[in-house]
Amino acid sequence: MVLASSVSTPRPPLHRRAWFWWLTLLAIWLLATLWDRSWLAADHSIPDWDEADYLNSAVDHGRALGLLPGGGWPGWDGLLDLSPKIPPLASLVNGSVMALVGDRPDQAVGGLAVWHGLLLVVVACWGRQLVSPGFGLLAAALTALLPGLAELRLVFTLDLSLAATTTLALWLLGRWQAPQGGLWRQSLLAALAVAAAVLVKQSALLVLLGPCCWAALRGLGQPGRRLQALAALAVVLAVCLPWLHHNWITTIGGTNRAVIESAAAEGDPAVFSLTSLLWYPRLWPQQLGLPVLAIALIGGLIGLLPVLRDPQRRWAPLQALRRPVLQLPTGWPWLIGCSLSGWVLITLSPNKDPRYIAPLLPLLALLLARGWWGFGLALRQRGGPRLAAAALVAGLGSTAAAVAQPRADAIARRQVSPLPQVMATLNRIQPGQPLTLLVLPGVSDLNDHTATFYGRLQGGQVLARSLGRNPADHALVLQRAEWLLLATGDQGHRRGVVRQLSRQVRQDGRFERVAQWPWSKGRQVELWRRTPSAPPVPPFDRSFIAMASGLADGPQGLAQVFDAIGPQHQLDAHFLYQRRVEDWARQRLGRDPNDIEALWSLTLLAILQERPQQAEQWLARLARLLPDNPWPAAYRSAVLLINWKPWPAGQVARTHSRHGQEPVLQGLADLAAVVGGDLTAIGSARRTLPQAYARIDQALKAPPGKAQSADAPPGQKP
Repeated sequence: MVLASSVSTPRPPLHRRAWFWWLTLLAIWLLATLWDRSWLAADHSIPDWDEADYLNSAVDHGRALGLLPGGGWPGWDGLLDLSPKIPPLASLVNGSVMALVGDRPDQAVGGLAVWHGLLLVVVACWGRQLVSPGFGLLAAALTALLPGLAELRLVFTLDLSLAATTTLALWLLGRWQAPQGGLWRQSLLAALAVAAAVLVKQSALLVLLGPCCWAALRGLGQPGRRLQALAALAVVLAVCLPWLHHNWITTIGGTNRAVIESAAAEGDPAVFSLTSLLWYPRLWPQQLGLPVLAIALIGGLIGLLPVLRDPQRRWAPLQALRRPVLQLPTGWPWLIGCSLSGWVLITLSPNKDPRYIAPLLPLLALLLARGWWGFGLALRQRGGPRLAAAALVAGLGSTAAAVAQPRADAIARRQVSPLPQVMATLNRIQPGQPLTLLVLPGVSDLNDHTATFYGRLQGGQVLARSLGRNPADHALVLQRAEWLLLATGDQGHRRGVVRQLSRQVRQDGRFERVAQWPWSKGRQVELWRRTPSAPPVPPFDRSFIAMASGLADGPQGLAQVFDAIGPQHQLDAHFLYQRRVEDWARQRLGRDPNDIEALWSLTLLAILQERPQQAEQWLARLARLLPDNPWPAAYRSAVLLINWKPWPAGQVARTHSRHGQEPVLQGLADLAAVVGGDLTAIGSARRTLPQAYARIDQALKAPPGKAQSADAPPGQKP
């Protein structure tokens, strides 16, 4: 029906054709959504690590917006805290959808249906622009049926939302850069779409960087579009910079672990190897589906037959290869260029995964739809509209069958996890109370990320962590842990170390087993807690205050903080100690505004909470109170530099002239000068920065001072 249209019969009015087009597109989306819902109703699996991580982020943002129970508005900085490594847009949308449809995994996938709807609209509109309204609907139908994209509608990750937003950005950007484009409205919409894609996931730049640079350079070269290009860049920066400014350090660290370290750990091929270059094309049969590829190939060959049969036109295809790509019909050079640019940059990323190519699959759907379109036109010319429609239905049906079979096989392999029952039991024992559960097993259906998600259903306050997979942490776990989840048999990561700690917990009289549940392969899952008769766990508050005061000793004290704070945050995932320490410190300052311990404690809290402005204020007071100590000034300069304030940072480092021989202050002053644009300081920085590194390394190797002992009691109990 889509391919068959007759010019001999009267067409309905334009507004009626538009309504029919939109209704058909809505029907495609509804059928795909109902199909997904039926599969989810039959599937009883639980989210794995990545899915649970993104689900937890959606819950965090839904609670922050006040839409889900168990939270409330934390302020602008608190909202940005919730997305330290991955931008927040997808989580904001998904959390809002979860407030409407529910927060269970099969309900939360409703957020993916929203992103899928956006993707179908963009592909259909892009296809309508390229060829015709019917072609747009065909491209949307193929997009809904591509196995690689259909799978993403069931897996709660960011890949479907990334595909939708990057496709939208490329389409709008192509409309602006086209010869008939160049409108202000088009440039601003394209800029907002680019910003939205980046705020879904920073890897959107792999798809958008090439087309954006091309469009920007062309726009800057045209007087009528130069101001539009600059304004669009300003819009993108204005939208993205608040998140990046707040989280740039954790973003860099997270990207390094996710891309560089993960690629090395998983044994991915070298970037410029042949295996790497062919990594994603070899996945086409699984991601695009053999029926889709076969029909597209047949359609392309049919389109070449008239040329090959004509002796005068036989060499036309080879001659066409010599012509620039701009000789192609309007819109197709942009689509092909975006596809090639994205494939090259994604291939150059060290970390390889089948879903990383997802943003390009809608573009490939448009290209494949051109082969389907040619196949349908050929059938229509030879057998009429009914034959073309029947072939279209048969092709789409075979594609749907190719997608349905793996789904059915996956359901048959599913194992039921006891994790939902475990977390429901915990929430019944201590309803509404903030708890931290240490989850020792580490497998796809039993891990701390998934446990956290189920622990927070319906407003629950149970957070799960994974401390104990390092033997050095076992004593700390036995001393301070309140709740633990153990298992028998194979427990995944670091199974030997985990089994050793599990044995110690079972033999320790301070713990008792609360309940147990059957798991897969004959294994058992056990919930343990510290007994009421066990000695009370001493609060971390006093140790924290001592460590904060130890910052006065420089790098040694700072290193001790970072060594101790990580395990403590695993034991106290709600950071309850921070509220108590802050209350104590402010009470002390109320009695004595110059209380050194209180100021150091508030400084360290502000650093851990990523509040550079507050940390800088406390450090300024400490620098005045401790004029002979260079470290408050050094910390303050570093905090200002981290907060993108290089000129004040350099001023702070330079003004402490009494510490002019301190290499760290000299290095910070030169680094701030270079970052602030003073290129004449590069020579000095080459000399002072190595000296600063050597000074820090020397301090770390020195014996710890008295002020750095985490067990040293503060001057007054909190």
